[in-house]
Amino acid sequence: MPLPAPELDDRRFQDIVDETKRLIPRYCPEWTNHNLSDPGVALIELFAWMSEMVLFRLNQVPDRLYTKFLDLVGIQPFPPSVARADLTFWLSTVRDQPVVVPSGTVVATAGDAGGGGSVAFTTIEDLVIAPLEPVAAKTASAAAEERYTDVWDDLRFDGSDVVCFTSDPPAPGDAFYVGVEGSLAGAVLRLSILAEIQGIGVDPRDPPLAWEAWTGEMWASLPVQSDTTGGLNRDGEIELRLPRRSAPLSLGGTRAHWVRVRLVAPRDGQAGYHASPRIRSLRADVLGGTVAAEHAVIVGPEHLGRSDGSPGQTFQLAHPPVLVRRDGEEIRVVTAARSETWTEVADFAASGPGDRHYTIDDASGTVSFGPAVRYADGSVRQHGAVPPDGAEIAIGRYRHGGGASGNVGAGTLSVLRTTIAYIDRVSNLVPASGGVDAETPANAKVRGPLSLRTGQRAVTVRDFERLTLEASSEVARVKCLVPRHAREPVRLLVVPRLTSRPDERDLDDFALPDPLVDAITAHLDPRRLLGATIDIGTPFYQGISVAALVQALPGRPAALVRQRALDLLYRYLDPLAGGNAEDGWPFDADLNASTLAELLQALEGVERVEEVLLFEYDLRTGVRHGSGKELVHLDRESLFLSARHHVVVR
Repeated sequence: MPLPAPELDDRRFQDIVDETKRLIPRYCPEWTNHNLSDPGVALIELFAWMSEMVLFRLNQVPDRLYTKFLDLVGIQPFPPSVARADLTFWLSTVRDQPVVVPSGTVVATAGDAGGGGSVAFTTIEDLVIAPLEPVAAKTASAAAEERYTDVWDDLRFDGSDVVCFTSDPPAPGDAFYVGVEGSLAGAVLRLSILAEIQGIGVDPRDPPLAWEAWTGEMWASLPVQSDTTGGLNRDGEIELRLPRRSAPLSLGGTRAHWVRVRLVAPRDGQAGYHASPRIRSLRADVLGGTVAAEHAVIVGPEHLGRSDGSPGQTFQLAHPPVLVRRDGEEIRVVTAARSETWTEVADFAASGPGDRHYTIDDASGTVSFGPAVRYADGSVRQHGAVPPDGAEIAIGRYRHGGGASGNVGAGTLSVLRTTIAYIDRVSNLVPASGGVDAETPANAKVRGPLSLRTGQRAVTVRDFERLTLEASSEVARVKCLVPRHAREPVRLLVVPRLTSRPDERDLDDFALPDPLVDAITAHLDPRRLLGATIDIGTPFYQGISVAALVQALPGRPAALVRQRALDLLYRYLDPLAGGNAEDGWPFDADLNASTLAELLQALEGVERVEEVLLFEYDLRTGVRHGSGKELVHLDRESLFLSARHHVVVR
């Protein structure tokens, strides 16, 4: 449990009265009448009453002082975390020359003319939208692994066509590959196809096809923006949004960046191909590109002030909170003779008198230079160099922003603050995520004593879990699994913090972004035991679908009762807000239908619960498994995730 809040003075009214009366014989021995009717005693009681009021206010330590106390022992509240989103820039027309969207381009949500009320995102790297030209085409059969047939000549010369799926009849796993010379990373690709109606049997509105691209590690599924070919059966266009990672791969002796269309097994009720579609020609055009952006604004250069030559100087940045610095975001000390770039450090413990070091408090934006510390033997040591008297303190640039306000929805980032040639529009096709507000003083007061008590070493399971939570405010929950053998790594199952409602969350929302994994790794690496390895991943999310039949009280609207029941189910089974404690469904905790029946029975407007059944649900394919159960087991590496609950109200 956390340390109790300090009470600086616990004396009360009667304590002060009694203490004052005991001092009377010492300072005024001639005063002998101590009865309540004595005027002097009345003055003592008045003084005691006023003193008690002062002590009461003294003991009400404000949150600002708590944070100062924590800062004295090296514990600072977490600054806000930035939301991140992929921005897609669309060209006004197909270009035969590259178009560059520079790093630092600002895109915002719709607001007034001055930008008030809008949320701004900034691109974090250059985006080069370059034309692509197909250079290879191959087919592969599911029955012949790693055997590819070169069909490039048939595709690029008139008078011939290409059979996309070579098995007879086409079998799941057959694939048609298109290779290009340049990188596909982040591109919005349009494939213009001339085809013949040969792929009979398939529903042109719902073909069993999967478009994929090679990222260097895996074949990533591609979102299809539009498809007018009817499953490669007629002339038309296919628009694909490529992932931001692309790498060349050698297939059948040809090295290129590859996109493929793969035949998958039809779902229940979905028609498959009786014969393979045929393609006469194919052209690839780049319509735009996708780049990563973050909820931040770049400011600077900024003049912070001038040094007076004394140790321990502090300066204030104009726009806190400040995000983690990148290359080029450093403090410069400028004198008449030269300009020097100093180095940021976490603290001055290892800084010597000649080390040009400084620290920055991310939350407050305070820049501090090295102090002079007096030690027990009377010596004074300077920790970090002191900027010369009169030197100008400046920063070239820095980024500020962050917070939950950056978790904007899909399609809301559409206002381009700067004009870029040949760029027609911009949008975020998926919602932004990862934004978390700064840590509250209440949470810092709970976390601070825990950190002091357990130290900064990752030894026990609790240590790993606590330090992972400290690594980033984007971490909502973590479970540390003890290795079964000495050679196994320490496994950390991390659940990211989400701001969406429980009924809006799906499996992809719980994926860990690369910056979060990097932050956890950087925080744990210097604190782990020598030889210990750490594996950071996510729990296995077991899809669960609940079917419930309830009877509503007379006069209660059935739609309202049904909505209340669905809200309860989604919230109770949520990895972040579920369980009896409402802090996330526990690991290794089974689900019983009778428990859900009791919760539903307690809802306003429910007369009785007639039946509750539990179904295991495949979150990827969207298919229920097996028949209804009354008990679903959960192992130590898993959490439940709601999927399409059904509530019938009579």
